[in-house]
Amino acid sequence: MMSSSAAEQFDLSDRVAVVTGGSRGLGREMVRAFAAAGADVVIASRKLDNCTLLAHEIEETTKRRALAVACHVGHWDDCDRLVETVYAEWGRIDVFVNNAGMSPLYGELTDVSEALWDKVQDVNLKGPFRLAALAGARMKAAGRGSIINVSTAGSRRPAPSFLPYAAAKAGLNALTVGFAHALGPEVRVNTLMPGPFLTDVTEAWDDEQTSLANSGFALRRIGLPHEIVGAALYLASDASSFTTGATLSVDGGMP
Repeated sequence: MMSSSAAEQFDLSDRVAVVTGGSRGLGREMVRAFAAAGADVVIASRKLDNCTLLAHEIEETTKRRALAVACHVGHWDDCDRLVETVYAEWGRIDVFVNNAGMSPLYGELTDVSEALWDKVQDVNLKGPFRLAALAGARMKAAGRGSIINVSTAGSRRPAPSFLPYAAAKAGLNALTVGFAHALGPEVRVNTLMPGPFLTDVTEAWDDEQTSLANSGFALRRIGLPHEIVGAALYLASDASSFTTGATLSVDGGMP
């Protein structure tokens, strides 16, 4: 059983946590975990219906407040509106998770169109930059906050099948370090770097990719969505009070 002092370090009571891409996959698990730890949560995604369904679940199961917001993070106007909406509702953001991402499938590298490239950079890099700048400035003025950028192990081990995505996430890793210095000491900024997890994304994997994850990784399997929770709670909470500009890998021992 966790001691009371340790439990207090991970407590998010009465804090406000925003998660982009929060209606499914790893984002949904983080939203559930933050609410269970005592936070009011903002679930942002392009599809409002999915956000609303999760918001109802959160309010029923945790009794915390949950706000659903439609937001396409690749559009700066939407980023601005998301931050303004949260501050109009609560007047604060304590935790901001840049989790929204996309990696469209393509054939050969010559099949990558300018439109695909731009879309991937917009969602995975441009939007998180804008959101970290907007939310981070207000957090710094308030004297505290935690920003978590969700990257991918592929940003360090890129494969030909997802190079635009890997490039964008590598840029996001760089933003983490830069924002940590820009917003410190009041605001901590860290990268959460997952490996492969069993989400809707991996459902599109072929047998070869799944076999590689099962055999080449130290844990011989891909992750389950709830296994992201411990790392996310650590970075969001006071437990990581001396951690900033860091990258926390949760990848099952990816080779």
